[in-house]
Amino acid sequence: MKPVDSGERGLFVDLREYIKNNILVIDGGMGTMLQVKGLKLGETPEVFNIEEAEIIKDIHKDYIENGAMVLTTNTFGANELKLEHCEYSVEKIIDAAINIAKEAREDKKIYIALDIGPIGQLLEPMGTLSFERAYEIFKRQIVQGVKSGADLIIIETMTDLYEAKAAVLAAKENSNLPILCTMSFEENGRTFTGCTPESMAVVLEGLGADAVGVNCSLGPKELLPIIKRIVAATNIPVMAQPNAGLPELRLGKTIFNVTPEEFAYWVEKFVCEGVSIIGGCCGTTPEFIKKLRAIADNNKRLKRDKITYSCICTPSNMLKIEGVKIVGERINPTGKKLFQQALKDNNLDYILKQAIDQVEAGADLLDINVGLPQIDEKEMMIKVIKEIQGIMDVPLQIDSSDPEILEAALRIYNGKACVNSVNGEDEVLDKILPIIKKYGASVVGLTLDKRGIPPTAKERFEIAEKIVNKAKEYGIDKKDVFIDCLVLTASAQQAEVQETLKAVRRVHDELGVKTLLGVSNISFGLPCRDLINETFLAAALANGLDLPIMNPNSTGMMDVVNSYKVLANIDKGSANFISIYGGAKVDRSVRFKSGKNDNNSTDERDLKYIVIKGLRDEAAGETKELLKTNTELEIVNKLLIPALDEVGKKFETGEIFLPQLIQSAETVKKAFEVIKASLILNNSASISKGKIILATVQGDIHDIGKNIVKVILENYGYEIIDLGKDVPVGTVVDAALKNNVGLVGLSALMTTTLKSMAETIRSLEENGYKGKVFVGGAVLTPEYAKEIGADYYAKDAKEAVEVARQIFN
Repeated sequence: MKPVDSGERGLFVDLREYIKNNILVIDGGMGTMLQVKGLKLGETPEVFNIEEAEIIKDIHKDYIENGAMVLTTNTFGANELKLEHCEYSVEKIIDAAINIAKEAREDKKIYIALDIGPIGQLLEPMGTLSFERAYEIFKRQIVQGVKSGADLIIIETMTDLYEAKAAVLAAKENSNLPILCTMSFEENGRTFTGCTPESMAVVLEGLGADAVGVNCSLGPKELLPIIKRIVAATNIPVMAQPNAGLPELRLGKTIFNVTPEEFAYWVEKFVCEGVSIIGGCCGTTPEFIKKLRAIADNNKRLKRDKITYSCICTPSNMLKIEGVKIVGERINPTGKKLFQQALKDNNLDYILKQAIDQVEAGADLLDINVGLPQIDEKEMMIKVIKEIQGIMDVPLQIDSSDPEILEAALRIYNGKACVNSVNGEDEVLDKILPIIKKYGASVVGLTLDKRGIPPTAKERFEIAEKIVNKAKEYGIDKKDVFIDCLVLTASAQQAEVQETLKAVRRVHDELGVKTLLGVSNISFGLPCRDLINETFLAAALANGLDLPIMNPNSTGMMDVVNSYKVLANIDKGSANFISIYGGAKVDRSVRFKSGKNDNNSTDERDLKYIVIKGLRDEAAGETKELLKTNTELEIVNKLLIPALDEVGKKFETGEIFLPQLIQSAETVKKAFEVIKASLILNNSASISKGKIILATVQGDIHDIGKNIVKVILENYGYEIIDLGKDVPVGTVVDAALKNNVGLVGLSALMTTTLKSMAETIRSLEENGYKGKVFVGGAVLTPEYAKEIGADYYAKDAKEAVEVARQIFN
């Protein structure tokens, strides 16, 4: 590392420069090292920064002596919620941690990384913590980290992309330090909340992280497939900090099953794939890092091919813009009286139905336009985005020309959005493109300027070229620019129809960017509009249209898209076409399923459907109607439980993910509130299928998983006694015996608290508890659960329900 003169922070070159061409070695596990050095069950590791500073310094020195280039401060849990009952403030703990690291490195060229872990609570819509509250919690840590002299920020062990976004934004807006961010993935290739490696990489790169990657959760062998996916999705450096394998119980001690040599063998494979920042997580010691330093010294950073594909995404759904992707146009008040009234009435259910209908009909992404003079557009835009993202994983295109609204929407959007739109005016470009860059979005460029829409293809192409070049000046790659060559009505400007098509072809061929058109504009003022729309759509697709904005509920329009995909060799073997049209007579006289008017939601929506789709606001009203002709138990057993079972199956097969699972559970809760009120009114017995105790074990302050299990079990009719987090062994035993429960559920997220879980199970048995125990948590395996004496292992809430059914049925 080449020394430079850069003031207070300037012992050596900026980390961003170093990682351009070199492999960086980060230190290993802190928690497991602290256990060896005397961390007792229930103690807060971060308190050691003040009360046992020499121990922390010795750990840092061990890592330095064995080749670590980066020291990670002992601040993983140093946020105001986790330290709520601690006698030391966030600021005091972070300041002490960074000063210890400075003392440990002495005059050596070692970077000090402010370590930031998850807050420990679920963000909305899965939990109650707001995005901006999470941002403020991270901001407090980062401000102090900068003040105390950290060289970089490591945000690690994230499972929720929304939380990672809040942390990265807090770092970008309150410091100029390099930002490395990792998430923890499971063997199914997703995080606990369903986020994919590709979505993580794309979103965090777009937000300005300097490196992205994976840490914790799995051993190096298991992480290799995930590493490959991350490398194939991003252009920035990729990092990896695996665990030392999986935990096992040997002679009463928790150990990890991968040796330093095995660990290094797999990490070297990471480097061959393009990983350039390496380190260790749970179970890794200085001996592991010594092996990694040898890898770094003997290898150069691999030069990777540039990623050039266009995409937008949600955490669980990466949409590559390849072939033809349909943009649903129905969430737009223009010319739609019922939609306008829904906006005025704050009728979000109507808007959600429009979203559901379009996706079920084949929309790949949805355009969201809520601009109406009589309402607060900014407030409504935020509401609609949050509500749609709460029940669906469809990517969104945010449609507004107001920079303030766009920024507010992009800030709370979970994923990578598209913005519709900018135009060729300098003033518009200079206002909106910086926002696009800041949030890593894609943008639609309209080929118009102060003169309006030019009549010729040549003039529209020139505006398109200007937009692409201007975006480049702001650091926006052309893969994130989609050009709309604008459709004029054939009834009024017939000659311009072919000019639009020529412009699309030129933009597609010469600029190499994706193209977008609002197709149905072509037919205004003409009879048999559907025929004009379909013919124009076919012509536009043949000229290189990638993103038709259209009504997916139109049978004819979908027919054109499906048949075009066959002719363009997109639908390989005509498989999709045959699945839709084969073996059944298609009635070509039916042009629209429901698109001729504004109210395209005429199909029956029973309580089961409402639960599966997560339409919370409809649940109570539908339940009240059903109670007029059904008993409470009939509604529960014939509709609510089967609906939850179907949702559980969709979750198990990866059709839906944690946000949708929780939304459905919350919808059931609304129905249950009505049912419980009816039972009380009729003096009937309450519905309880059995009592279950849930607790996060002593020393562990993460109760996200437990809380999700609680919500799901309650909605299946079980009575839950929630003991909370960091629960002493004796409290669990006393509650189990006092309440005569048939099932106890224990959760642990941290490897350092697995011992506490084993002690709790042993104490239950020794004190005569006759019921069953199930366990779960990110660090557990079925084998470990069996070793510590648990009767069942539940990897998620769905499996917890199956355990409860076995016990109480």
